[in-house]
Amino acid sequence: MKDSPRDNAAIASWAFRWLPVLGVAGGMIAAGPPVGVTPTGWLFAAVFAATIVGFLTRPLPMGPLVLVALVTLLFSGAFGRGAAAVHGMTAGFSDPTVWLVVAAFLLSGTVVRSGFGRRIALLLIRALGGTTLGLGYAIAGTELLLGPIIPSNTARGGGVMAPIVNALAMALGAAPDNHRRRTGGYLVLCGSHSNLIASAMFFTGMAANPQLGAFAREELGVRWDWTTWLLGSWLPGLVGMGLLPWLLYRLHPPELKHSPAARHEAAEELQAMGPWSARQIAVGVLLLALVVGWATEPLHGVYSAGIALAGIACILVFNLDDWRELTGDRGAWDALIWLGGLVAMAKQLEETKVIKWFATEMQQQVAGVSGVTAAIVLALIYFFSMYGFSMLTGHIMAMAAAFFVVGKAAGSPPLLLVALISYFSTLCGCLTNYSTGQVVIYSGLGYVSTRRWFAVGFCVGLFHLAVWLGIGLPYWRLLGWW
Repeated sequence: MKDSPRDNAAIASWAFRWLPVLGVAGGMIAAGPPVGVTPTGWLFAAVFAATIVGFLTRPLPMGPLVLVALVTLLFSGAFGRGAAAVHGMTAGFSDPTVWLVVAAFLLSGTVVRSGFGRRIALLLIRALGGTTLGLGYAIAGTELLLGPIIPSNTARGGGVMAPIVNALAMALGAAPDNHRRRTGGYLVLCGSHSNLIASAMFFTGMAANPQLGAFAREELGVRWDWTTWLLGSWLPGLVGMGLLPWLLYRLHPPELKHSPAARHEAAEELQAMGPWSARQIAVGVLLLALVVGWATEPLHGVYSAGIALAGIACILVFNLDDWRELTGDRGAWDALIWLGGLVAMAKQLEETKVIKWFATEMQQQVAGVSGVTAAIVLALIYFFSMYGFSMLTGHIMAMAAAFFVVGKAAGSPPLLLVALISYFSTLCGCLTNYSTGQVVIYSGLGYVSTRRWFAVGFCVGLFHLAVWLGIGLPYWRLLGWW
C-alpha cells in the first residue's frame, strides 16, 4: 500500500522541523569545544542550543522536546552516572521558581473558572466603553488591574480578555472576514500590547518573570523581588499604558469612533452573570491577600513560590475550586516539565563554566564603553533578538542569565542592568505575532494581517524604547540604580 501525498508531506514536514535541531547539536559537537570550555560543558551547550532551536521549529511540543534533551544528556553521561545523574537531570524540578510558575497557572485557572476576571473586565468596559478610544483604555485598564493577580499573561490575555475583546468587536459590527478595520483590529491590538505592558510592570505579570529574579540573585547578587520590580516599573509602565491606546488609535485607526453598543454589551453580560457570588468575592479577597504577601516578602521572609502555593492550599481548603480542575490544568504540568528541564540545563551551563566563557567572549563586544552604555547596548540587542524566538520564556531562559554575566563583566550597574533586561523581556513581545500565547491568540482572531501586525509591532517597539529609556533611565537614576 502506497503512502498518500498527505502522509509524505507530513513526513517531510516532520523531517524539516528536526533537521535544524539535529544540525545545530551535531555541528557544535563536531566543531568541538572552544578554548576554556570542557567537553561536557560544550555538550550541555549544544543540547541547550538545539532545544532553543526546537522551540522555533517545533518538531515536538515544548515539554516533550525538553524531556528528549534531558534524556539525551543523561544517556550521554553528561550528568554523570548512577542516581547522581538522575538527580542532576531532575534538579530543575525542585527549583522554587518553577513551582511559582506552576502555581501561577493554577491560580489563573481558578480566576477564570470563578468568573472573577471576566466580571472585572466587563465592569471596566461598562464604565469606559462609550467611544472606541475609551474602549481601548478600558481594555488597557483591565490588564493593569489583572496584571498582578493573574500571573500568566497567556491566561490573562488569551483566557480572560481575548474572548471579551472578540465579542465586543463582533457586537460593534466587525468580523475577521468583513469590516476588520471597523473596530476589531484596533481592539485586538490594544488587548495584545497592553497585556505586554502589564506583564512588564509586575513581578507576577508573566509566568517567567520570577526566573529573572532568580537569575539576578544568582549572577549579580541582586534582590529582585515583587516590590523592587514594581518600584522601577510603575512610572514608565503607567506612562506607557496611558499613551498606548492613543498611539494605536493613530497607527491603526478604527472606522467606528463611537461605540455605545460596547457599554450596552458589557451591561447585558453583567446582568446575565447576576450579582457577585460568594465564590467570586472569596477569590478576590484571596488574590488581594496574595498581592499583599508578595509585596511584603522582605518583612516575613516567605519566598513568592511559598505564598503562591499557600494560595492554592486556601483555594482547596475553602472549596473555591475543584482539585480535579487544578490537576487537569495541562499548562501547569507542561510548564513544570519544560521550565524545570531548562532550569536543570541552565544550572549545568553555569556549573561547567559555559556561561562564564560566553560572558568573556561577549565582553569584547562592549569593551571600551562605560558600564551604563554597555547595559543599554546589551538591552537593545536583547530586545530585538526576540525576532528569533517563538516564546518569551525561551528567550529569557536562553539569554537573560548570559547577558547579566556580560553586563557584570563590563561594569554595568547591577540594578540598572537587571531592570532593563527584566522589563524588556516582555515588552519585546510586541515585535512579532508569535512571541507568546496571548499574542498568538489575538493574532489568530484574524482582525489584523500578519504584515500589518509586524509593522505596528515595530512602531510599538520603538515607543517602548522611547518610554522606558527616556523616562525610565532618569527615574532609575533618582532611585540610585546607576
